[in-house]
Amino acid sequence: MLRDIHHVQLTCPVGTETAVREFYTGVLQLQEIAKPPLLAQRGGCWFVGAEQSRLEIHIGVADPFVPATKGHPGLICDDKQDLDALVARLESAGCPVTWDDALSEATMSVTHADGVRRPHTTGMWRFYVNDPHGNRLEFLAPRAP
Repeated sequence: MLRDIHHVQLTCPVGTETAVREFYTGVLQLQEIAKPPLLAQRGGCWFVGAEQSRLEIHIGVADPFVPATKGHPGLICDDKQDLDALVARLESAGCPVTWDDALSEATMSVTHADGVRRPHTTGMWRFYVNDPHGNRLEFLAPRAP
């Protein structure tokens, strides 16, 4: 049974790990972790979120490189205050954000295997931004009930 996501993989062009590190550690404030030696030979970088989060993003090298402009990870912040702080850091770094209110009032519930319907999305603030190589990222925070 599938129960979680271990990591998300995006790609970057060959030799551009410096820009990747500046964005993911500097702007997004993720922590870089060492890749296993065999995989490190291929290039790229791995990042994790704060200690209590399970967020892990792997950036691999692709040649030829094509950015993920539609498919994207949806990364969640604790609250609107954290989301707004992230927007400020992104805009300060010259990364324009695009707000999307399509989930602002949405409420959806899902029937789980045990037959119980539970809320899935209860209204979210969200925006999109591109990383330095054009990979689309989505950031969300729950709206206060």
